[in-house]
Amino acid sequence: MSTSTTTDPRSRMPNPIRFVPEMAEVAGALHKVLRNDAIPPATVSLMQLRAGQILGSTYFTVRETNSLRGLGESEKRITAVATWQDATYFTAAERVALELVEAVLTPNPSGERVPDELYAKASAHYDDKALWTLVMVIAHIGFFTPAALIAKPIPGMPPGQNYSE
Repeated sequence: MSTSTTTDPRSRMPNPIRFVPEMAEVAGALHKVLRNDAIPPATVSLMQLRAGQILGSTYFTVRETNSLRGLGESEKRITAVATWQDATYFTAAERVALELVEAVLTPNPSGERVPDELYAKASAHYDDKALWTLVMVIAHIGFFTPAALIAKPIPGMPPGQNYSE
């Protein structure tokens, strides 16, 4: 059984750019979309924090918690992401964004994941560019989920410095 310690943490795998250099271009394009000003950076991080919670990824949750703190978000808002449905700390637009993350990442045995009603709620708060940006925020998480769960990069370390070498 392999374990890591807090004094010498290591990811399971080496930096993927050494083996798949094209990944940097794809990742760069995804990051650029997230910074297109169609939705606030805090909304992006709230969505990604919730996705990390759903996926059970310490890497994502630590990264996005740090990001939200860097954006000046309160500890109450950061903590309440886990229970956003009844938390009073989020705007209606943020709630819809969080609901979209859950709908996409959580199976719905009784119907489609994103029903027309949810799309209508999102459309009431976001224009077409912002809706596509919300889609890309979720796509960004989807792109990096296998790396986060399989390679297990070191939580809190910047990209490129969080893999074993």
